[in-house]
Amino acid sequence: MELLIIGGTQFVGRHIAEEALARGHHVTLLHRGRTNAPTLGAAEHLLADRDHLGRALDGRRFDATIDACAYRPGQVRSLAAALNGRGGHHVYISSVSAYAPTSTRGGDESLPLASIDSEDPDSLPITGSTYGPLKALCERAATEEYGADGSVVVRPTYVVGPYDSTGRFTWWVDRLSRGGVVACPGPGDNPMQLIDARDQASWVVGLAEGKARGAFHACSPEPPWSFRDMLEGIRSALGVDAELRWLDPGEVDGAPFPLWGPDPAGVMALSPAAARATGLWPRPFAETVRETAAWMKTADWRRDGVGVDPEVEARLLTASSAASPNR
Repeated sequence: MELLIIGGTQFVGRHIAEEALARGHHVTLLHRGRTNAPTLGAAEHLLADRDHLGRALDGRRFDATIDACAYRPGQVRSLAAALNGRGGHHVYISSVSAYAPTSTRGGDESLPLASIDSEDPDSLPITGSTYGPLKALCERAATEEYGADGSVVVRPTYVVGPYDSTGRFTWWVDRLSRGGVVACPGPGDNPMQLIDARDQASWVVGLAEGKARGAFHACSPEPPWSFRDMLEGIRSALGVDAELRWLDPGEVDGAPFPLWGPDPAGVMALSPAAARATGLWPRPFAETVRETAAWMKTADWRRDGVGVDPEVEARLLTASSAASPNR
C-alpha cells in the first residue's frame, strides 16, 4: 500500500508510521523536518508546511492518507485540494474533545458534536474552548471532501506510551516512581480513559488497509474506570511505595495536575465496542506503564508548564493535613 501520513514523526504519527513500515507498506511522511526517529529512515520524507503545501504533492498518488495533525477545517480542505482525488482512503485523527459536553457514561459515536459560532473558524486561536469544536469542524470537512464512503474518523481519548511529548501521563509516572506521599486531586472516581499509541497505531493502519468507514473511539478500558484506577494502576505496575493522598477539589487551588478536571465528564467514559469490533485490542495497562517508564529513562520527556512543582505539592499536602489531621 502507498501510504501518506501528514506529520508522522513525533508521537501519534510516529507510531503509525513505524507500524505501517513494519507491515511492508511504502510510507511517505509529509512534515516540516523535525524528527529524531531513526526508525523512519525507510520512509520517504517530503518536507513542507501543511499550511503552505505548494506543489509538494503534485503528481503523487496514494492508496490511503492518514492525517494526524489537522486542527482547523481549512487544513483539511487545503490538503484535499492538493491531493485532488489522489489521496486514496482518508483517515482523520480527531479527538473525543470533538463531542459536546455530556454526562453520558458508555456513550457511542452518535453523541452530539461540539459547535462554535464563528464565520471564520480558521482564524480562531486554538484554546481549551475552541480545540474541540474545531476538531468537530475538521471531521465535517473530511467527510465533505472525501465522502462518507471514502473516509473514517478516529476519536482518541488521552494517548499515552513511549515517545509521549505532552508530558501529561509521563508526569504521573515520574511522580509516582519517586514514592512518598503523592498529592492526588479528587474526586478520584471521576472517569478516565487512555489509549496506548502503539495499539492505536496498529489499529489505525488496519482501518486504512480495510478502507473502514464511519467514526470510532480509540479508548480503553471499558467504563467504569477512574482517575483513581489510573494512579493506583501506575503505582502497582511500578511496584513503588507511594501513598496516594486525595485532595478535595477545593483544596487543589488551581494547581495544574495533568489529566485531571474538577468535573466528571462522559467523554472519558466512552464505549470502545465499535473500535474493538474493527480490531482495537489494547495491551494491559501495566505493560504500558512499565514500557513508558523504561523509555523515560532514555529521553527528555519533560515539557515546560506541565505538572505541579514539588514546592506547590508540598504546600497542598501540608494544608490538607492541617485541615484533616486524621488523613
